[in-house]
Amino acid sequence: MELNTLTNQTIALAGIAQVAVLVQQLATTGTCDEEAMKASIGSVLKIDSDSVADIYGGLGGLKLGLDQLNGQIAGNKAPNPEQARYAAATVFLEKKLSDHKDMLNTIQIGIVKAQAQSEQYGLLHGNVLANLGDLYHSTISTLQPRIMVNGEQSYLSRPDIASKIRALLLAGVRSALLWRQCGGSRWKFIFYRKKIQSELQYLITQI
Repeated sequence: MELNTLTNQTIALAGIAQVAVLVQQLATTGTCDEEAMKASIGSVLKIDSDSVADIYGGLGGLKLGLDQLNGQIAGNKAPNPEQARYAAATVFLEKKLSDHKDMLNTIQIGIVKAQAQSEQYGLLHGNVLANLGDLYHSTISTLQPRIMVNGEQSYLSRPDIASKIRALLLAGVRSALLWRQCGGSRWKFIFYRKKIQSELQYLITQI
C-alpha cells in the first residue's frame, strides 16, 4: 500500500476534522454523530489495514469529516475556531508524542487491551471508551500544551462524556500520525489547498 498520495493525505485530514467536530458536539450538546464516532474510535484499534480509507471502515465512515473539511476550505461554512484549535492541537501533540518512545509503547499496549475489550463488548461499549479515555489521560494529556475542551460544564463533568472526548482526542492523534505518515505537512496543507479541495469533492462523490 502506497501511503504518500494526496488521496491518503486528504483522508487523514478528514479524520482529524471529524474528531474536532465530534469533540465539540459532545462538549456542547452531550451527544454526537454515532456512526462518525464509531469510525473514528475504530481507527484507533485498526492496526493492520489494506488501505487508508479502510482504517476508518471505508469512506462512508468519514462523511462528517469530509463534508466539514470541504465546507471550511471552500468557504461554504463559517470558520469554527474551537474545531480549528482542536485539530491543530492534535497535529502538534502527535509530533511531540513521536519523541516519547516509552509513551508510544504504553499506548500500543493499551490499544491491544482495548481491541480485546471491543471484541468482547462492542466498539462503543463504556468499558472500551473508558479504557481509551484513561489511556489518553495518562499519556498524551500529560504533554504540553494540553488540549482544553470548551463546552457546557454539565456535560464535561460527566465521566461517560469525558471518556468519549478523551477517546476521540486519541483518535485525532491517530489521524494526525496517519497524516504525517502519508507525507502530510503544514506547508502541504497551505500550498495544496486547491488540490486538497478537489480531492475532497471527489471523495465525497464516492460515498
